[in-house]
Amino acid sequence: MTTFVDRVELHVAAGNGGHGCASVHREKFKPLGGPDGGNGGRGGDVILTVDQSVTTLLEYHHSPHRKATNGRPGEGGNRSGKDGQDLVLAVPDGTVVLDKAGNVLADLVGNGTSYVAAQGGRGGLGNAALASARRKAPGFALLGEPGDVGDIVLELKTVADVALVGYPSAGKSSLISVLSAAKPKIADYPFTTLVPNLGVVTAGETVYTIADVPGLIPGASQGKGLGLEFLRHVERCSVLVHVLDTATLESDRDPVSDLDIIEAELREYGGLDNRPRIVVLNKIDVPDGKDLAEMVRPDLEERGYRVFEVSAVAHMGLRELSFALAELVAEARAARPKEEATRIVIRPKAVDDAGFTVTREEDGLFRVRGEKPERWVRQTDFNNDEAVGYLSDRLNRLGVEEQLMKAGARSGDGVAIGPEDNAVVFDWEPTVTAGAEMLGRRGEDHRFEAPRPAAQRRRDRDAERDEAQREFDGFEPF
Repeated sequence: MTTFVDRVELHVAAGNGGHGCASVHREKFKPLGGPDGGNGGRGGDVILTVDQSVTTLLEYHHSPHRKATNGRPGEGGNRSGKDGQDLVLAVPDGTVVLDKAGNVLADLVGNGTSYVAAQGGRGGLGNAALASARRKAPGFALLGEPGDVGDIVLELKTVADVALVGYPSAGKSSLISVLSAAKPKIADYPFTTLVPNLGVVTAGETVYTIADVPGLIPGASQGKGLGLEFLRHVERCSVLVHVLDTATLESDRDPVSDLDIIEAELREYGGLDNRPRIVVLNKIDVPDGKDLAEMVRPDLEERGYRVFEVSAVAHMGLRELSFALAELVAEARAARPKEEATRIVIRPKAVDDAGFTVTREEDGLFRVRGEKPERWVRQTDFNNDEAVGYLSDRLNRLGVEEQLMKAGARSGDGVAIGPEDNAVVFDWEPTVTAGAEMLGRRGEDHRFEAPRPAAQRRRDRDAERDEAQREFDGFEPF
């Protein structure tokens, strides 16, 4: 049964925004009390957050589909809908977020680091928020926007200071078990370690982490054996330790050739040339192993390697090795650039930036692309003529109609707003008047402007009384 997963494909869906409400306040003796439709709630986001207690992506391997909750629609009485709840997904430290094409979207390192993988849709405005001095009684509301939907890939790269690399059964698991409190599986057959193991080592005042990377073999950089599955775990390590088996029973292997093969695979994988190396000749407790270690040590030192002869079983040479690793880790930490506070960069929009583009395609179709036009289209209820008229007014105020004319559009030409796979296409008519004409101008209700009967009768009586007073004032006695 799988207990460790370091790469998964995750299907994420943010919550949809709630629709706005179109409502008119009604009460006794006040049948048209004005619009009181509330706004829709915002859809929940899908957020990836680093949690130190999580060490594997196994949970997402079994449940790869994750969706945040939707925002609630608005209601009458100026009641706004409830926002959708954000879905927070805990991931291990060192998780890299990629898209399907392999592009890096985020590198999550450090406890609490987060990334919004899918953003929730904004809620639609109710007719109370759409009311204005000219549009006192809107008979429509805006729809909520759909949340982001997509597929992402999560890759775990172990965050450790030291990486133990070498052939299978070279003694890496035994070495990490005696240097730290880690308890990896140890057995006398190849590929015993199928997952990276982490241990914490204390050497003097330096505390560092050490990772046991599963055994590498020729062709690992091309995916052979465990290959690429675990080479990624070496990328973040500051120090590489070659663990060489001096007591191997295979006649065609020796420590020097093993080192050359592993170095070739690391070089082929790339990005590891600047890491300091240490060579560990393991299993010197075996007589033949001790003799072989003494034989190959001068050759390795001539190549510039620091060589340590150790025995994980007999606990020989471990103290010197641990302090040497601590020294290299301390140097690597000191050489790292100091973290600076994130600078906030403000980039104002250009004065001549209209926020949208109009292009003419080969088939004669005019395509409008831009954040505002596309968002407005998604928020429009095309079953409501008044809402369509409101969209037309907004596009005209933004300057879309003017740009269409400059691009050569004529009455009856096809216009598409949005991308090719999800666009609204219509035949363009300049200065479109599409509203509830029976209510007068778009968004206005003549019934809302009409005086109440009792008030009209009172005004008529006042007018008759004023007229009678004027006649009396002009009367001359005989």
